[in-house]
Order: sequence, then structure tokens, then C-alpha cells
Amino acid sequence: MDLALSSEYEAFRKEVADILEANRDKAPTSEDRGMKNDRRLAWQKLLIENGLAARTIPQAYGGYGAEPDILQSRIIAEEFARTGMPRPLANQGISMLVPTLLELGTEEQKTAYIGPTLRGEMIWCQGYSEPGSGSDLASLRTAAVRDGDDFVINGQKIWTSTAKQADMIFCLVRTDPDAKKHHGISYILFPMGTPGIEIRPLIDMTEAANFNEVFFTDVRVPASGIVHEENKGWQVANATLTHERGMLGDPNSTKARLVEVAELMKRETLNGQRLIDHPVFRDRLVALQARVYAMQANGLRITTARLKQENAGMAGLIVKLQGCELNHEIARLAIDALGELGVLYGVGEHIRDEGAWQWRYMYDLGLIIGGGTAQIQKNIISERGLGMPREPKPAAA
Repeated sequence: MDLALSSEYEAFRKEVADILEANRDKAPTSEDRGMKNDRRLAWQKLLIENGLAARTIPQAYGGYGAEPDILQSRIIAEEFARTGMPRPLANQGISMLVPTLLELGTEEQKTAYIGPTLRGEMIWCQGYSEPGSGSDLASLRTAAVRDGDDFVINGQKIWTSTAKQADMIFCLVRTDPDAKKHHGISYILFPMGTPGIEIRPLIDMTEAANFNEVFFTDVRVPASGIVHEENKGWQVANATLTHERGMLGDPNSTKARLVEVAELMKRETLNGQRLIDHPVFRDRLVALQARVYAMQANGLRITTARLKQENAGMAGLIVKLQGCELNHEIARLAIDALGELGVLYGVGEHIRDEGAWQWRYMYDLGLIIGGGTAQIQKNIISERGLGMPREPKPAAA
């Protein structure tokens, strides 16, 4: 079997590499913070214009408009990882909402939201989890009552990432309180500046407020914000959850992280020896590298299934669990490579890379819980993927 790329694809790889190298001076750095940083937004715009971001999204909605090509997508990801250049923006709006709208949104919703979201001009947050309705999401209680052409929303969401920065929210609400648990739910879009919304930050293990509580008190929003159909939001919610798991377990970002660790191990030394040459550290790196390559192969399998409009099956079910755990282990290797300096975080003269690896280690630990806990993911894999029986419920008292 010849696994070498054709001359056409090798030419495409050179084209991608040339674009990245020619624009290296325009790439944002670690100092370009903030979701709407001008340099970051300009970089995203440049990547879209050159087909390195939003590649297969139609031009009518602000994308590049190329035909899907698995190998081209793989080559683009490999070149970002190889060069260490900043990858395209990936967030709840771009990675989760946009593909949901392409599948289930109205033409008006696609036209209004996809373009500015892709360019990073419109930031979204996700209104899913509630106190008591996290893993059992369908038990949500935030109510939306129809009043003419509007809904009036009352309730609470929790663990809402980027709520403080968001312009918009895609939110699950109960529009039929008398329907069965998985029915009577609607998926609705509305501005976070709507009167009646209160946001309270939640400090996590990184010592930053990456999550928030959001309270809705008589929040009036247009019914036109409903995606798909009223009371059929569970289908939409699951489409978004599928994309969320793909984002959290993205093999390309994991590969880029592995490359960072390899470069770190070339710089750091132990007793005068580079860590990349130390057998124990090198073995750990190679073991992680093998898992990353397996993730990338699994990603190609999923992409192939999507292009054929087939169910990816087990390949899709393992993504979130494997990706989040692998990211956490890569961060752990980086911290070990830094030795005692690896645990430093905050401000100090001995901190390396502004404490980025310690931040990732703590944040990734949270992601093993967020977006569906590892335990829930294992249940999904066993029941839906392997056909094992559901865990028996305790007998009623």
C-alpha cells in the first residue's frame, strides 16, 4: 500500500506552508489577549480568505466555500502543528453553533449569525446546564412562556463559559411543561444584553472566572430565535453536543500541543542532558505521540463518515473522553519536564511561559468533567457503542 501523497497534495501542502510563512509577522502572540483583540480578528479574517479556516462553509455565509477534502483538511492541520503558527479560532460559536445552524437553522439565522461568528466578531455562550440538570440535561426547568410573538424566560443556568464576554446565547428552555422530559424543550437564540439577564462569575481551579451563573427574570425574546421547531429542541441540543465533543477532543489541537511539549523537552535539561534524550521522558513522549496519531486516524474516520452522511458509531463516541484525558496527560508531561518550575502559576521571576502549562493542566482537569463527565461518556460508549445493558436503577423505597 502506497501511503505517499500525490503531487497534487504535495503542491497543496507547499501552498499552505507558503501562506503561513508569508504572513508570520501578522500572527497574534500571547500578548494579544481578549476574544475580540484586533490582531486575533485580523488573523482569523486572513485565514478565512486563504481557505485555512471555515474552509468548507459556503461563501454566502462568510466561509471560504471549498469542497470537502479529507486530505486537504489533514494537510492544513499538520502545517499549523509543524510551524507552531496560531490555529484558527475555535469556540462555542464557531465550533458548536455554526455547524448546528448549517444543519438545522433557518436561512435568516444562517445569514445573520454565521458570518460574524466565523470572523470572531460575535461571541456566543451556551445555556445548557442548570443546578440539578447537568448530566441529566433533559430535566432542565428554565421556562419560556409564549406571549404573542415573544417568549418570556425565567430560570437559571450554571457553568456558562464566556457568559461575561458573550454577545449572544444559544439556550435550552422548556416551552411545554406538560410534555415528557425529552419533549417540550426548545433551542433558542437571543442577545445577552436583553433586559432581565444577570451574570455572576464562578472562580475555577485556574483562579479565573471561566464559568458563570446566569439568571433570567422575565427575559422577553423573539420567537423567531427558535432553531428548528418549537418543542423539538432536544434534537438540536444533541447536534450541538456532538460538535462540542468534537471541539473538546480535536486531534489537531492535541497534535499542536504535543509538538509544543517536544520543543520544550529539547530546551529543558536534567543534569546537563536534554530531556528529549532522557529515556524515561522520551518514552513518555513517544507513548503520547502514538495516542495522538491514533486520535488523528480516528478523526479521519469520523470525517469520512460525515462526508458519506453515515453515523460514525463508536469512532464518534470516544472522541471527548479520549481527547480530554490525553490533553491533560500532555500537560502533565510538560509540568514534569519543567520540574519544580512547572507548578508555578501567577506572577514570579521563575515562571516559564507565563504559567501556561500549569493553567492548562488545571483547566483540562475541569474539561474531563465539563461537556459530559468521563463517567457519563463511558456509559454512552458502553450502552450506545457496545450495546451493553443500562446500569440498573436503585429499587424504589
